[in-house]
Amino acid sequence: MAEELAQRGSDNSSKSTEHAYPRDLAAFVAARWEDDTGASDSRAPVSHNAPVDPLPEASVLEEVLSTCYQASLLQEEGQPVVFRLALSRPEVFPREGGPPDGLHRLDFPEPRTFDEQELRRLSPATDYPRSIVGVRHDGEGGLRIWGLVHSGPRWLRDRQGGRVTTPPLPPLPVVHATGPGRLEVRKGSRIVGKLDDGALSDASMNVFDSKWLPDGFASSRMELMELHSKARKHALEHEGESWAPLDPDLARMIGSQMFKRLVSTVQNFGRGGTIIFVPPERTEEFSRENRFVALKYRISDDEPRRRFRTLIVEIMNRLAQAHGTADESRAPGMVGWREYQESNDEKVATLEEAILEVAHLVAALATTDGAVVMTKRYELLGFGGEISGKLESVETVSKALDVEGDLVEEEPTEIVGTRHRSAYRLCMELPDVLVVVVSKDGDVRFVRRQGDGVAYWDQA
Repeated sequence: MAEELAQRGSDNSSKSTEHAYPRDLAAFVAARWEDDTGASDSRAPVSHNAPVDPLPEASVLEEVLSTCYQASLLQEEGQPVVFRLALSRPEVFPREGGPPDGLHRLDFPEPRTFDEQELRRLSPATDYPRSIVGVRHDGEGGLRIWGLVHSGPRWLRDRQGGRVTTPPLPPLPVVHATGPGRLEVRKGSRIVGKLDDGALSDASMNVFDSKWLPDGFASSRMELMELHSKARKHALEHEGESWAPLDPDLARMIGSQMFKRLVSTVQNFGRGGTIIFVPPERTEEFSRENRFVALKYRISDDEPRRRFRTLIVEIMNRLAQAHGTADESRAPGMVGWREYQESNDEKVATLEEAILEVAHLVAALATTDGAVVMTKRYELLGFGGEISGKLESVETVSKALDVEGDLVEEEPTEIVGTRHRSAYRLCMELPDVLVVVVSKDGDVRFVRRQGDGVAYWDQA
């Protein structure tokens, strides 16, 4: 098996110099379209009187993707042209409704020309997280822009952290132009094909779907559950409250959402930054002078530096309390992720807002010169950290091609900047450390020791 994976990695490496273009993406998507179920969720906001159209013929799809590709290379008033585009008739979207729970359709009385310059001019009005350009194919009339669809930004919550999400889009072709030469084609809300850096793939890398990432924080989750158990016992003994039992996986889900919120907030600042996660047993070592990271600004060992962890435990406590009962004759049901998502409890909402504020604080600290250092129990040890240049240099790293890093591609470290190379050196030296590097252009890289070397994952 190992030999097979190594060979596949070698094969991928040999193909890495072959660049793909919109025509290749169109063929890639067409070959996979029918195999992908797309957004079949009944919550998808779609008009009952207008069934969703199938994927258009190859020449039409190629024209759409080629135009989107050219538009992505342009700028509008110094800003990159990024947008979402739905290839569909306007009748597919209902006339009523709007964000945050639905879609707000805006029709133009006269369709507009579909070309890269019109997409450029529309891009400021179609704020990427909130709106979608509507395009249809009018037979001999060709492709035309018929209007806009306003969705709101909730659809990003799955990636950026947060408990409230919006219903998925109906299973129609949706093109995301996310940067120069970067295109994604989705069937509703699910990625079918992606063109990035001249390479094709059938999904965005989502490190949060891996096994190794939550495993690295397992001891911290056990600690969260212990703190929650103590609070539960105190409530029963001193307040007479019987709290609902929590799904054992809830701590992981809340922690994952918090992690996403932290990384995406650094990303949204647009200045880049580095966050180093060290295991709890290294807390004392990294709180003072050490040979790995020199912290310019240390945080005192007190409750404020543990606020992230405190807020997670408080959310768990409040959910258990809100779904519990003082009537011991009726056993409360187990509380899990769904109850958290659907909770209308004011205190839960306040606690979630508090987590967002801490994420903003840490993101601001990450924009200073140097790294933020946190423990895997989400304690903030300090910022302005400089990774020692005396650590042994790393000449090559493994680029993970799947979420577990079973399939990799070796590459030299000289092709990246100082920020990434210093992260590689630290992870080579300390196998239990995780480093998240966010570049100025928004790219996110997870770095860790794997086997005898260092591997990284490019997070979508």
